[in-house]
Amino acid sequence: QVQLVESGGGLVQSGGSLRLSCAASGFTLDDYAIGWFRQAPGKEREGVSCIDMADRSTYYADSVKGRFTISRDNAKNTVYLQMNSLKPEDTAIYYCAILKRYGSSLAPMEYDYWGQGTQVTVSL
Repeated sequence: QVQLVESGGGLVQSGGSLRLSCAASGFTLDDYAIGWFRQAPGKEREGVSCIDMADRSTYYADSVKGRFTISRDNAKNTVYLQMNSLKPEDTAIYYCAILKRYGSSLAPMEYDYWGQGTQVTVSL
């Protein structure tokens, strides 16, 4: 059974850091591109970052470039999102998911097998 489980969210002050984890089971993470997404109250889900498992390329939304870093640990079948210099506007539920096709994308509609999400709250 394919499953993704996010963890690592929490409450942090502006300027702080968090590391989110996306643990995969039921498949080999190395075979697929994985994306991180977020959804704030009253807003649509947006792509934050993805890692292309084929050539290890990484992609970021403009709003998080230079602050967030996506990485993976094949031995643990886990993808991480290191978030630094957090801002109140980063507050959202963060999700990871599997890209349904070869390549890379930050479009939520191209992803499947969503995790349950982890809440990130950044205070002033």
